[in-house]
Amino acid sequence: MQLAKSTFYRINKSRFQILCTIVLLLFVECVFAQENSPYSRYGIGDMVPNTNIINRGMGGISAGYSDVLSINFNNPASFSKFQTQPVPGSNKKIRSGRVLFDVGVDYNSRTLIAPNQPLNFSSSYGYFSYIQVGLPINKKWGLSFGLRPVSRINYKISRLEPLNDPITGNFIDSAISSFEGNGGAFLPTFGTGYSFRNLSIGASIGYAFGKKDVTTKRILLNDDANYQASSYASRAYFGGIYYNLGAQYAITLKKDKDKENVLRLGVSGNLKQEHNATRDILRGTFVTDANGSDQRLDSVYERTEERGKMILPGSYTAGFVIEHKETTGRGWLFGIDYVATQWNDYRFFNEVDAVQNSSQVRIGGQIRPKPSTNYFSNVAYRAGFFTGTDYIKVVNELPLYGVTFGMSLPIGNYSRSSPGQFTMINLGFEFSKRGNNDNLLKENMFRFTAGLNFSDLWFNKRRYD
Repeated sequence: MQLAKSTFYRINKSRFQILCTIVLLLFVECVFAQENSPYSRYGIGDMVPNTNIINRGMGGISAGYSDVLSINFNNPASFSKFQTQPVPGSNKKIRSGRVLFDVGVDYNSRTLIAPNQPLNFSSSYGYFSYIQVGLPINKKWGLSFGLRPVSRINYKISRLEPLNDPITGNFIDSAISSFEGNGGAFLPTFGTGYSFRNLSIGASIGYAFGKKDVTTKRILLNDDANYQASSYASRAYFGGIYYNLGAQYAITLKKDKDKENVLRLGVSGNLKQEHNATRDILRGTFVTDANGSDQRLDSVYERTEERGKMILPGSYTAGFVIEHKETTGRGWLFGIDYVATQWNDYRFFNEVDAVQNSSQVRIGGQIRPKPSTNYFSNVAYRAGFFTGTDYIKVVNELPLYGVTFGMSLPIGNYSRSSPGQFTMINLGFEFSKRGNNDNLLKENMFRFTAGLNFSDLWFNKRRYD
């Protein structure tokens, strides 16, 4: 009996299992991350970089950037270019049926410095950076979906402070105050991009969600009277639809048989958005038992399931990239971005916070040598810097600046079953400073990011007669 002609797609199980393991390990990194950043108390916390590892290595430029081997999720217009560019150093192209998998993990080392004092505190931690999948539909249309953190809240601070009479100013007592917080926001997204000749447009939509859990405790130190320790706790959850729009326009500056120069203009951003939120507020007294755990004694004020709104600000990124490409694989690019966010619009249950409008200038570039038998001639090298102001403002604004470096390391394809596989390990290094001697705290941070770009025919088409 002759089988009818049919077509089916088979997922390579071993690759699927490997990817599931990677995802699991990334979430474990996220759960066990430890840090202490006092500035994460304000707004929605410390902002996580909103670009992939390749963009971070170039100072964070993203508005005009588009590449076949990475997913620029900051500008969804770039999703339309998944299959229209050759793989560097070869004549391969991302064709229909291929999938681009992009994943990253961060390791941060942070040092807090009290200006004009010999005091500092250091902490190190690792966490999941992002996971993204890109799908080319045809020559002009691409899709992408993934998950990334938006912000992180994690701090624990204690201080000994005097209590003075508000009228006379006389000393009354001393107290130990402690401040703790944890939480942050995540953003799963789905986006698409489409090109019309030189113009590409795109949009991504997702559901931003997270929590903000903050507690302030105070213990009075008095030899004559026994005061109960007090606690003020607020636990809030928020979530809502989040969208981002983008556009890119490519202008060919010079083109001949072997080389091409392209200017790519780009813009992306979103308007002010309102999300739903609920919170529980508890004020009361507590005692600490022999195991060091706090036990609740009494409630002074309690309110649960309070409903409100969280307003996230509008933001935009505009910039350009000039790129030089040769058929040999050699090339370079240079870009500049300007980023602005209207944090003065931020509200949490109709309350303002210690935030301000922020802006940054990002400058960076990349060099690809001419590929040869020397391995390092096949490596892409990147560098950049950024400068501006942070969105947190406690007394004075926080100046922010940093330098970056990155590279992409290609991995040879030794799989006979997948001759079209192309894999690169991406590395990023960043050193940044936040604050100066005019601020309550200065912060130095070193960030190391490692990731994987994996392109392959995950769905193999087989035909039987």
